[in-house]
Amino acid sequence: MTVTEVKNKYRLGRMFMRYLSLRKVLNYMLLYGSFHWSRLIKRPHLLGLPIAMSIEPTTGCNLRCPECPSGLRSFTRPTGMLDKNLYQKIIEQSAHHLAYLHLYFQGEPFLHPGFLDLVKYADEKGIFTATSTNAHFLNEKTVPKILSSGLKHLIVSVDGASQGVYEQYRIGGNLERVKKGVQLLIAERNAAGKQFPQVIFQFLVTGKNEHELPDIQRLSASLQVDELQLKTAQIYDFENGSDLIPKDLQYSRYLPKGNGKWQLKKPIRNKCWRMWQGAVITWDGDMVPCCFDKDANHKMGSLVKVPLNQIWHNTMYRTFRKQLLKDRTQIAICKNCSE
Repeated sequence: MTVTEVKNKYRLGRMFMRYLSLRKVLNYMLLYGSFHWSRLIKRPHLLGLPIAMSIEPTTGCNLRCPECPSGLRSFTRPTGMLDKNLYQKIIEQSAHHLAYLHLYFQGEPFLHPGFLDLVKYADEKGIFTATSTNAHFLNEKTVPKILSSGLKHLIVSVDGASQGVYEQYRIGGNLERVKKGVQLLIAERNAAGKQFPQVIFQFLVTGKNEHELPDIQRLSASLQVDELQLKTAQIYDFENGSDLIPKDLQYSRYLPKGNGKWQLKKPIRNKCWRMWQGAVITWDGDMVPCCFDKDANHKMGSLVKVPLNQIWHNTMYRTFRKQLLKDRTQIAICKNCSE
């Protein structure tokens, strides 16, 4: 990490602290204590409400990435766009305890016609906001709205430094369009004397792009993005190997175990902080345990029908937490997890 990236992280951290209240800090302490007490007694114990959430603006996407259900158009759950009234109800129920909101789960959030209004609503309620995008919708029309929305953290998915490599994973994508959009946003942000949103390049390292690591570092520097994150890729059916697994295993979630078979680099342990600190909400209001449940197979309740605090503490959630404390390997969505 460069000196500039360290400074930018510090700046982002200071901004995050401004969004905290005493109530949110106390809520965090309750969750943290509950988590470690649960691990000690091997039974789920939970005080507090989620401090972090991901809310899905839409399942739709303009690209066709091969390891993504949005890209593959392979959802078995309903697809659609988040209703504004439902969203506002969720925020109203969460504003006093929620410290971090990632307006993303699956899909491309900028396809939601009111996306930046959703961001602004949460920001005005005192919630730190972030999102992830493929950056094809950063243009003269959206950039001013982004700067006035209060968005603090913009993660841009770029998995290649050249069009030929980029489009192997971001199928249907145009790297030049991404670069122009990011360049415009940073230029307009700087001209306005603003520091946010910070722009983070997220590079999924695969066997098809790992040779471009020096190039993506140079590209990040030339565009003056605030940080470059090198991320390991989640591979479906990794057990049988894949050409998406990097040769340099420091960038892989998986290790070879012989006979052409692969295994997770990190063993699955019977704990998961995510189940105590946050949740994911689909576009139609279902609460699911985490971002690995892409098809919402573990629905804990519907926020259309039941308040958030009741779902968070209900029997289904308690049973799920009990299982992961007992034997997490029996939960399908945990079998490809980097937690």
